[in-house]
Amino acid sequence: MNQVMLIDDEHHLRLSLGQTLELAQWQVTTFASAAEALPHISPQWPGIIISDINMPGMNGIALLEEAMGRDAELPVILLTGHGDISTAVQAMRLGAYDFIEKPFGTEQLLEVVRRACDKRRLVLENRELRSELEAQSGPGPRLLGAHPAIKRLRQLLTHIKDAPADVLIMGETGSGKELVARFLHDHSVRATEPFVAINCGAVPETMMESELFGFEAGAFTGAQKRRVGKIAWADRGTLFLDEIESMPMALQIKLLRVLEDRKVEPLGTNHPIPLDIRVLAASKVDLKTLVEQGAFRADLYYRLNVVRVDIPPLRERKEDVPLLFENFLRVAATRYQLAPPRIGAEQRAWLLAHDWPGNVRELRNLAERCVLLGEEGAFADLSLGREALTLAEQVDRFERILLTDTLSQHRGRLKEVQETLGLPRKTLYDKMRKYGLDKQDYKLGEEGAD
Repeated sequence: MNQVMLIDDEHHLRLSLGQTLELAQWQVTTFASAAEALPHISPQWPGIIISDINMPGMNGIALLEEAMGRDAELPVILLTGHGDISTAVQAMRLGAYDFIEKPFGTEQLLEVVRRACDKRRLVLENRELRSELEAQSGPGPRLLGAHPAIKRLRQLLTHIKDAPADVLIMGETGSGKELVARFLHDHSVRATEPFVAINCGAVPETMMESELFGFEAGAFTGAQKRRVGKIAWADRGTLFLDEIESMPMALQIKLLRVLEDRKVEPLGTNHPIPLDIRVLAASKVDLKTLVEQGAFRADLYYRLNVVRVDIPPLRERKEDVPLLFENFLRVAATRYQLAPPRIGAEQRAWLLAHDWPGNVRELRNLAERCVLLGEEGAFADLSLGREALTLAEQVDRFERILLTDTLSQHRGRLKEVQETLGLPRKTLYDKMRKYGLDKQDYKLGEEGAD
C-alpha cells in the first residue's frame, strides 16, 4: 500500500519529489493540478495525498476540503511556503494530516509519508474488518471457520458483495457453493429482492430453455398460457446457476446474450425484457479444461469469470471441523427438538483424521445422524482407527478438542471458559492463538452446503 498522489503545478518540484519517493520504494502518481487529481480520489484508494497549497485554479485548501468530503480519514499532506503558516494551521483544522514547510529535508518528508501511509493502511484494514464483522453478525448465512483460507474467502465475499459484476464460484461437491451464493445475495443491496436458484444438471435438457427463458402462450404445442422464466423472476435480484457445466451448448449461446445485453426474450416473442440482475454461476469441475476440450463455450466462460471465488475443500482446513461439527449438531438439535449428544474423544479424533470427500455436506449429514441416532448409531459403520501420532501430536489434538468443546459449550464467553478450564486469561489467549481459534466463531450461527 505504498501509493502516493503528488500534486504540484511546478514541474521541477514534481519531478524531484517524485524521484525521491520512488527511490524510497513508494509508487508515485503525479498531477499538475488538483482538478486532474480529483477523479482518482475515492474512499477505497489505498494511498495518501501530497499537495502544494498555492496552485492556480483549485488550491490545496479547496482540494483538502473536497478530499475530506470523499473520505474524512484520507491522509493529506500539504506543502507550504514560508508565509503560509496561518493557512497551514487552517488546513490542520480542516482535517489535513500534516504540513511541511519549504524548504524541507528528504528525511523529514519520508518520515511524514511513512507515518501517513501506516495510518492509511490501518484505517483500510479496520474498515475491512468492520465490514466483515457486520456481514458475519447480520441476518443470513454465515461462513464459519478460523482457517486462513476461509478468512480470505470471507474478506473477498464481503469486498465484492455489492459489486455489479457476475461471479463464478468454484468448489467440489458439498463444499458450500450455494451457501456462498446466498451469502453474496443476503449481504448485498439486493437482499430484499428475489434469489432464484436453478440446478442446470437437474433439469431435463428438453425443459431447460423454457425453464430459464419462459414462454408466451402458444409458443409451442402444450404452451397453453404464458410462463415467466427463472431469469425474468430474478429481475432486481440474483440468479444462481448451479452446475453451469451441465448447460447444453445451444443454451450457452442464449445465456451469453442475456449476460451481455441484460435482456431476455421468452420463447414465442421478439420483445426483449430488460433485466437488472446479478448472475452467480457455480461449477464443481474446471470450466477452463472443458473449454479446451470443446465442451464449454470460451466466450461464456470468460464472461462469467469476471470475479472468481474458489472454495477450499474441507480436507484442506481440518482445524475447522470441530467448530463446524458442533455448529451442525446445535442446528440439527434445534430442528428435530432433541438434545445435542456429547461426542467422545475417539470420535473427535476420527473427525480430524477423516479426509471428508463429501466436504461440508458430509460433515453436516453426520451431525444430523448423531442427533437422530446418537453417537453410537452415527459412528457405528465408520472406521475409528487412529493414525499413528507422536505423544506431542496427540496432546495437541486433545488440547484443541477440549478448547473447542468448552468454547462451544459457553458460546465463546471467555470468562466462563477460563473458569471451566482453570486457565489464566493470558494462557487461554495464547492457546487460542496457537490453534487459530476465535471466540466470534462459537456464537450461534449456521453454515450449510450446496
